[in-house]
Amino acid sequence: MPSSTTAPKSKPLPPGVYTPLVTIYKAGDPLQPVDHDALYKQCQALVRAGIHGLVYLGTNGALVLLTADERKAILETAVRAVKDLGKPGYPIVAGISAESTRDAILNAKDAGAAGASFGLLLPPSYWAKALSSDAILGYYRDVADNSPIPIVIYDFPGVMSGVDLDSDQITALASHPNIVAVKLICGNLGKVTRLTSKFTHEQFGVFGGGSDCLLPTLQAGGSGCVTGMGNIFPGSTSAVYDLWKAGKAGEALKLQYDVANAEWACKEGHCLDKVRCLALSANSHFADHL
Repeated sequence: MPSSTTAPKSKPLPPGVYTPLVTIYKAGDPLQPVDHDALYKQCQALVRAGIHGLVYLGTNGALVLLTADERKAILETAVRAVKDLGKPGYPIVAGISAESTRDAILNAKDAGAAGASFGLLLPPSYWAKALSSDAILGYYRDVADNSPIPIVIYDFPGVMSGVDLDSDQITALASHPNIVAVKLICGNLGKVTRLTSKFTHEQFGVFGGGSDCLLPTLQAGGSGCVTGMGNIFPGSTSAVYDLWKAGKAGEALKLQYDVANAEWACKEGHCLDKVRCLALSANSHFADHL
């Protein structure tokens, strides 16, 4: 948890395509217990399908609806699932967002104790119109100073009362040794380009927030994307990245067309994600080539 800008930079978030998983609950119980058997199968299916990293407890994962004990148990299930596949170093990113600095720090500590590799952090937004830039930057720095795991900035103005971090703010935060990447679901490729013009991936990773901007993000020097489409078409989504990295730009572009059109068809909500996850929990090999 380095607090000095002269401290060594924390490990970078590995590049690639990350999937923010939907939390699966057991049916028929009004208390809605988490279905850990289904989560275990879901995790292993996505890893086998080629997804490069997993995000738990994000927007798809309904962080705000889960207790602290439930969040820790979900992460422990994920860590166990990847270890059982023989991939103990596989990236597990945990949502740690909270409106208060204190709660975000506690979430980060819980996530680290459960085995998560990185923490994904939204800015505070409850008093959005009263928030100054200094307050937002101070929030991130205070959490990063006290987090046992590296922090990934999460820029999602659509769920944060319009709070949208600009490239200058993100650049300022990128100098912190324990802030290692950003997920930009704002869809602003200009912001991507401004950031990649300043940082290599090892210095600060820049990830898009949707599969429809995956290839444009890579072409601009970005590191990959974090996309819910990985729940539905994990093989195809990760293949765009793999083809690009293999120097097969034409094939990557053709597949990007399909992925972008598929993402647009899913914009009505998370229902396809949830149906897909139930299918994965029933058959862990179902996703291998989609």
